[in-house]
Parts: sequence; C-alpha cells; structure tokens
Amino acid sequence: MLKRGQAEQNREPEAEVIVRPMQLEDIPSIVAIEEVSFATPWTTESFTSELKNNVLANYFCLELDHKVIGYIGLWIVMGEGHITNVAIWPGCRGKGWGEYLMKNVIYQMIAKGVLRFTLEVRVSNQAARNLYEKLGFKAAGVRKGYYSDNQEDALIMWASLK
Repeated sequence: MLKRGQAEQNREPEAEVIVRPMQLEDIPSIVAIEEVSFATPWTTESFTSELKNNVLANYFCLELDHKVIGYIGLWIVMGEGHITNVAIWPGCRGKGWGEYLMKNVIYQMIAKGVLRFTLEVRVSNQAARNLYEKLGFKAAGVRKGYYSDNQEDALIMWASLK
C-alpha cells in the first residue's frame, strides 16, 4: 500500500525534480526513451495522437535538472486508471525514479477520484513486476501471446488504492 511521503525518499537532495504533463515538444525525448526501452516502441505519431486526440489519455514526464528522464501514460476509463506505458532512461534506472514517478502520478489520480489501476507487464520483466508489487499491484490474470514481437504473455496486474 502506498503511503504519502514515500515518493520523496529516493529524491536526490540537490536535484531539481519535476513531474508534469507531457507536451508535444517532449515527444522526441519520449520516443528516444521508448526506443531504448521496448522491443516494439511507440512512434512519434502514436504519442502525438495520444496527446492530441485521446480524451482518456493522461501522460506525464519526469524531469531531472530540466532533462526528461522518464514518462508514464495512463487512460482513465470509467473511473479506473489503465497504465499504458512507463519508462525511465537507462542511465537513470535503479535509482528509484520509476517508483517516484508512478507514486506521484498515482497520487494525482487518487486526488481526482481514481482508486483502481491496472497494467500489463511481460511475464519475464521481473524488475517491473517487483516495482508494481511494491506499489500494491497484484497479479490477476494472463494475456496469452500479448506481445507482438515474440508472443510473450502479459501478466495483468491490478491495484485498489485508498
């Protein structure tokens, strides 16, 4: 279960850290992170469409000292948050920034009344699964052959937060 204040514990004391809504001008940085993070990365066009056309979409950037180092996207569907993607620049991984970003955005969504969240994760992505479990997500099912690059299964995870 998330507790307020935990989102601050990994923050570097001298660094300026901002979580803010993603803008169109962020897309080149986001696509660069996407391309080094995923076997089937989203394209510039995909992110542009999400920001311009998808009324359900909420995308946020994590800035460290004025540089985008991560992002998260989610759709709010019937009061539930479906996390579509989360990624941190490789050189910044393992430092708590993914947890910081997710907690920050989840708190923002809780403030808007969203109390249930879901996501899919590769069954082989143990690091991500560990993070999601730490944030209160629990496995609820499997989507067989979900990933198009290798037909790997996706674990469906849910969290109910209050």
